[in-house]
Amino acid sequence: MSALTSPPTTSGLGEKISRHRGWRAKAAGVVVAALALTTGAATPAPAAANPYERGPDPTTASIEASRGSFATSTITVSRLAVSGFGGGTIYYPTTTTAGTFGAVSIAPGFTASQSSMAWLGPRLASQGFVVFTIDTVTTSDQPDSRGRQLLASLDYLTQQSSVRSRIDSSRLGVIGHSMGGGGTLEAARSRPSLQAAVPLTGWNLTKNWSTLRVPTLVVGAQSDTIAPVSSHSIPFYNSLPSTLDKAYLELRGASHFAPNTSNTTIAKYTLSWLKRFIDDDTRYEQFLCPIPGTSLSISDYRGNCPHNG
Repeated sequence: MSALTSPPTTSGLGEKISRHRGWRAKAAGVVVAALALTTGAATPAPAAANPYERGPDPTTASIEASRGSFATSTITVSRLAVSGFGGGTIYYPTTTTAGTFGAVSIAPGFTASQSSMAWLGPRLASQGFVVFTIDTVTTSDQPDSRGRQLLASLDYLTQQSSVRSRIDSSRLGVIGHSMGGGGTLEAARSRPSLQAAVPLTGWNLTKNWSTLRVPTLVVGAQSDTIAPVSSHSIPFYNSLPSTLDKAYLELRGASHFAPNTSNTTIAKYTLSWLKRFIDDDTRYEQFLCPIPGTSLSISDYRGNCPHNG
């Protein structure tokens, strides 16, 4: 085990509106506008499409880029100013005109600090999320503790942080590496209102997650000898309900520590998962369905398509 290195709020915009309904509403608006030209009736404003979309239409280049379209800034949160976790760093889009954003907390693994996941903070924030990379109370905290700390950090982020007014508290997710990945599963099981979970080369003695109800992307590493996929990530994925929006991504030739440095494959699929399920942004469905094939960076990918969330 010693080798593990990795566990006032604005309201939501209402019920999530699918792009399909948005397109139908827009089409209806066009019909109404045409009738108005002939009848002289006032033209009502067309209904918005998905109100949670943030940023331009995605492309393969944009989801693989090290930075997205939003300028970002950071806030350091001292462990002395919080309870239930060890402080951390908040990365957030600086714009005040794009509406509120979904948010995600990221936990490190055993013996590690938030710095081990720092690369992912600005990368996701610049794509339109508020991101909190956290330290744990102690670096030896186990997955169940890391799960509770992820939830405590989300509560701080949405209720007490100086960026709470920028966050839609109904659209939250969790990410973690190693024991932080195990903690991600714990947090998702404990709080089914979360919108997305992404355990990265996760480690947990619990293998059955059949009661988990949060859309989950399990990321494993083919050459992981600390949390081998055969005894961790694959059993995690297989135990998730078949009716759940879920996927399993295996990094070809990668070690347990792949999430600790900038990794395009991790970033692009994590981003797409968060966009699809936290933002209900179906523009990103194209990167998840049909199921991606194996490649130089992917040794295995499993999932259920199309997604229901």
